[in-house]
Amino acid sequence: MTHPFHEDGSEAKGQADHGGWFDGPGDPAGTADAGSDWPSAAAGGPRTSSWPQPEPAPAWQQPAPAARLAEVPPQAHPAHPLPYAPTKVTTEKAPVPDPAPATPKKPGRDRYLDLLRSIALVRVVVYHLFGWAWLSVLFPSMGVMFALAGSLMARSLGRPALGVIRGRIRRLLPPLWAFSAVALSLLYIGGWNPGKDPDSGGLWGWLGIVDYIIPISGPAYPFEVAHPPGFLESSWAEQGIGPLWYLRAYLWFVIASPLLLWAFRKVPWATLLAPLALTAVVGTGLVTIPGRTGDTVTDFAVYGSCWVLGFAHHDGVLAKVPRYLAVSGAALVMAFGLWWASGHLTEEGWDLNEIPLAQAAWSLGFVVILLQYSPSWQQLPGRLARWDKPITLANNRAVTIYLWHNFLIMATFPLIDLLYSLPFMNDRLSSALDTTYMFWTFVLVWPLIAVAIVGVGWIEDLAAKRSPRLWPDGGKKKRKRH
Repeated sequence: MTHPFHEDGSEAKGQADHGGWFDGPGDPAGTADAGSDWPSAAAGGPRTSSWPQPEPAPAWQQPAPAARLAEVPPQAHPAHPLPYAPTKVTTEKAPVPDPAPATPKKPGRDRYLDLLRSIALVRVVVYHLFGWAWLSVLFPSMGVMFALAGSLMARSLGRPALGVIRGRIRRLLPPLWAFSAVALSLLYIGGWNPGKDPDSGGLWGWLGIVDYIIPISGPAYPFEVAHPPGFLESSWAEQGIGPLWYLRAYLWFVIASPLLLWAFRKVPWATLLAPLALTAVVGTGLVTIPGRTGDTVTDFAVYGSCWVLGFAHHDGVLAKVPRYLAVSGAALVMAFGLWWASGHLTEEGWDLNEIPLAQAAWSLGFVVILLQYSPSWQQLPGRLARWDKPITLANNRAVTIYLWHNFLIMATFPLIDLLYSLPFMNDRLSSALDTTYMFWTFVLVWPLIAVAIVGVGWIEDLAAKRSPRLWPDGGKKKRKRH
């Protein structure tokens, strides 16, 4: 079908070339265009061309001349009547309304990524509580968290890199300082002297305190404290301070991100797979880097591919790979990770956290699948919507939850032990408590995490230059919108 107007408002070809109307079959005025070799329209007129003279229309088909001229638009040529009964028209172009622009989506958080981060945090708490090695296979939380952080970092690097790095460090350090003040106080009460530490000692021992302020390397701490506080066991430092490795790795990824992002956009596949190759060197014993420096390099290598994968997700590179190809390749990488783990099991069994190359391969493949199927949710759909507030809260207090959860797990033990002192506790109830001890630990740790969120979580707001909030689950904000 030929439309009278194109999308840009111009007249259709043919109409524009002929004054807006097509030539009719006869010439009622008895004239022809000057210079034409068409014959005269008068009946019986001499032929000036070999072309046949069209027969005039019967009189009963022709309206009265006056009526025809009155109905022909002034712009139309009177010698070219319409082939049908004309109606009175105007020659002005009808305004063509512009198509309504698509309503742009309001910028906001991707709730699918928020959901993944919340699951990762819960999995970390459960893993440190029960110690189930298979959880590292079921859901590799650290790989997921580094990939999500990498995606957000790529989005932020649309601004000047130095300002982005400074902002990320500013958000990280104040919550760390609050945690470090408590940890160092407990170490001091426990009798730890960094200068006499058997592992480092001297000047290097005191320099290890710097990592509690800026996590450049792993912080120094004793494996056992000789005189720990009464409610903590002697290995509390290993359990409570050990997870600070995540902040150290995160800091180095933030600092390296401008260079990594530039390299990824130049040679994406090489940049994505280079950390995996580095893990095969430093994470397998082929090359050994001693001390906390070796731990820093190994962690950077193990999770580097996940961080770069976040770049691929943000830039849309991952979405361009056919899904069947991405999933198939990811499955092969994951299969290699499990195969490698099967031959390098440790005392913890299938705990991939203790097998760097297996962790790197499994996490990379797992995150590829999660991000390949990544929907972009502005709101949580269906039944997930009922978890909107907890998910919002977990994302707004992710640093607080990660920093304090191990301390809070250890704090549940002396609290539950108080139940044995209750007057009505007999052998039967004590036996039941023994059987369900870890269950009650799991139940109690969440209220303690809530107390930590209220007590120190607002430091995250100050670090981000926001007004302090005690319970940022998004509830008040949504009520204001209504």
